[in-house]
Amino acid sequence: MSDLTFNKVAAAVLATGLAIVGLRELSSGIFASKAPEKPGYAIEVAAEAGAGGGEAADVPPDWGTVLPAADVKAGEAVFAKCKSCHNADNGGANGTGPNLWGVEGRKPGSHPGFAYSSGMTDFGGKQAVWDYDHLYEFIKAPQKYINGTKMTFVGLKKPEDRINVIAYLHAQGGTLPIPAPKPAAAAAPAAGAAAPAA
Repeated sequence: MSDLTFNKVAAAVLATGLAIVGLRELSSGIFASKAPEKPGYAIEVAAEAGAGGGEAADVPPDWGTVLPAADVKAGEAVFAKCKSCHNADNGGANGTGPNLWGVEGRKPGSHPGFAYSSGMTDFGGKQAVWDYDHLYEFIKAPQKYINGTKMTFVGLKKPEDRINVIAYLHAQGGTLPIPAPKPAAAAAPAAGAAAPAA
């Protein structure tokens, strides 16, 4: 091979290499992707609309009416979602989350041997005990209810699931008494049941 042919081949290989590197740099400049600040996807869950077209406010129920009628077995089945982090056995060990035996009536952020977030200990400084209303709101959306909690669970969206889980936790060493039914709340369902019969 003559010197001139070798120079031509070397120049072609060198030019091809430079073209590839140049195109790569040019395309990475054009199609550069910015890394997200927080990895993951934001998933918006649409709330279910009520049968009447409007959405009813999700407020804590009358505990004296709903707890005696709640399904503890269904609550135990729903609590299975919680067992990856929590234990509800008497004397059970803490997991990723604290042991929940006797949580109803216990001061928030006070279970021995568990390192609570500052958000939960601040909440415990303001709230004397975990009562039914606070548990209901907390397990609906933990991170929205207590800012800075370590609990990353998205929450239980169905009110009946929350009521059944609270009934299950009540059976697991809860010390709060079930309140008497509120007369206004008990009269409203009775009036609603009598209306269709008329």
